[in-house]
Amino acid sequence: MAKTHMPPPTSATGVRSGAWTGWIIFASLMLGVVGSINIIQGLVALVQDDYFLVQSGDDLLVFDFQVWGWVLLVWGCAQVASAVGLNMGAGWARVLAIGIACIGIVIQMLFLAAYPIWSAIIIAMDVVVLYALTARWAEAREGL
Repeated sequence: MAKTHMPPPTSATGVRSGAWTGWIIFASLMLGVVGSINIIQGLVALVQDDYFLVQSGDDLLVFDFQVWGWVLLVWGCAQVASAVGLNMGAGWARVLAIGIACIGIVIQMLFLAAYPIWSAIIIAMDVVVLYALTARWAEAREGL
C-alpha cells in the first residue's frame, strides 16, 4: 500500500498561509499583552499617581496622571478587545487593531517623559503588530 504525501496548503501566490497566520496570532497576542499592561498602568496611575516620575513637573505633557490613567485604562481595554477579535478571525478586528496600533504609537510618544525606554519598547511592539496585520492579510486569513 503506497502512502501519499500531501504538501502544506498554499495560497494563490504559492506561499504557505500557515506562516502568515502565525504572524496574525502573534499580533493578537502582542495586542493582548500590551493591552493588559496598559490596563495595569492605567490602574496604577489612578490609584497611586506618584508612582510615575516625571522630571518636568506634576503633569504628563498635557494631562495630569488621573486623566492619563483613564486614557490608558480605556485604551488597554480596546487593545484586548481587538486581540480577541483577531483570534476569532474577524475582519473588523484587523481594521480596529491597525488603528489601535497606529494611535498607540502616538499615545506612547506622550508617555516618553515618564518612561522613555518602556515607551520605545511598546512603540516597537506596535510597529511589529502593524507589519503582521498589513503584510499578506488575504493569505493569513485563509489559515484562521
